[in-house]
Amino acid sequence: MEQVQMKTLNILSGGAAQGLVRSLEPAFEAEGGSRIAGDFGAVGAMADRLRAGVPTDIVILTAALIAKLAEEGLVLRNSITDIGCVETALAVRAGDPPASAADAASLRAVLLAADAIFVPDTTAATAGIHVAKVLAQLDLANVVADRLRIYPNGATAMRHLAESHDRRPIGCTQSTEIISTQGVVLSGTLPPGYGLATMYTAAVATQASAASQAQRLIALLTSPEASELRSRAGFVSGLTS
Repeated sequence: MEQVQMKTLNILSGGAAQGLVRSLEPAFEAEGGSRIAGDFGAVGAMADRLRAGVPTDIVILTAALIAKLAEEGLVLRNSITDIGCVETALAVRAGDPPASAADAASLRAVLLAADAIFVPDTTAATAGIHVAKVLAQLDLANVVADRLRIYPNGATAMRHLAESHDRRPIGCTQSTEIISTQGVVLSGTLPPGYGLATMYTAAVATQASAASQAQRLIALLTSPEASELRSRAGFVSGLTS
């Protein structure tokens, strides 16, 4: 009996959506016989890969970046669909005391108390760019510069936090990346005036070779039936950037 080869859906996505996509992957594959392949990482890097012509069917990035890609003609405007907002948050190793911050003073104290601060790329990742902005706001950029542990994306930063042998390390990235990483624990969002809630949006790439499968995955990601999975993954509704 001839074996039917499974079709591939190529995805470029911000790391914030990786946990949600992976949780829905079995249902997606069972429903339509397509497997998901591609990259998850810093949104800026993923957008640049699309611009460079990397074969892509579906893109999941920040709403602002998807809008820019639509202007560039790289995604189909009529396919753009919001998935939900993701907050930037603090993380600690499992078993470590929580590190929470209710205001600027306590956030400053938490950052100063840490001997290592694990963050995503401060020039290309949504949360990393925001961390750099927060450190500048708190006048801490130079003070903690040698404590920053910068990685290409939040998921990688959180894996290294989990394995850290530092005395009192913390992490700061998007909540979805914290929740989906074993060995680290979500320890509260950033306080008012320093927080960031980012809308993540999906769209079909203009040059997609599997546009119908891409649209099917978008429908699955945003369906009412997946609302509990979205919530568990760290997506929230009713927030604005």
